Amino acid sequence: MKKSILAIAVAMTAAAGTAHAADLPRGPAPYYTSPAPVGVYNWGGFYAGVNAGYNWGKISNSGNEPSGMSGGLQAGYNWQWGQFVLGGETDLQASAADDTFAGWKFSNPWFGTLRARAGYAWNNMLFYGTAGFAYGGVTAEVGGTDESKTQTGWTAGLGMEVGFAPNWSAKLEYLYMDLGNRSYSLTGLENSLQTNILRFGINYHF
Repeated sequence: MKKSILAIAVAMTAAAGTAHAADLPRGPAPYYTSPAPVGVYNWGGFYAGVNAGYNWGKISNSGNEPSGMSGGLQAGYNWQWGQFVLGGETDLQASAADDTFAGWKFSNPWFGTLRARAGYAWNNMLFYGTAGFAYGGVTAEVGGTDESKTQTGWTAGLGMEVGFAPNWSAKLEYLYMDLGNRSYSLTGLENSLQTNILRFGINYHF
């Protein structure tokens, strides 16, 4: 009987040792590892980056529909509480959007925004909505004469941002921007710009 008990104790000790050994690392970690748990990626803090995209829209009280490439810089700050992310972002863009209709040319050479952002993070993926103040330049031209105005308004949109390294993320964003009416001597009318912006950006998180 004592021998049986001793044999069982030895067997249990050996099994425990084998299980413990199985838990120890076995050489270098494999190239592939499982995804980190939700919430590990940190979206909080300052960030800055660059973007490029395409604009298309229309000028009120005219047949002009300016469109073209745009690109610029953005910077912002995020606060994160669990999976909820709040922040603010500003950007300044150069734009090639223009259009000529019936001898009249309208262009939007630059614009910028100052927006709030609110989103939901799923580890390294952030889905967000954004809205705020917009401003930009609009130029009317006809017969070799031009007139430029700085116009203000609002913007709102949606985006998705993906962290692909501890300090780097990429985003895809859509904005609708409305730069309100200004009176133009050339047209004798009030003209505004409503435009759609689709852009891709890269951010560095400090």
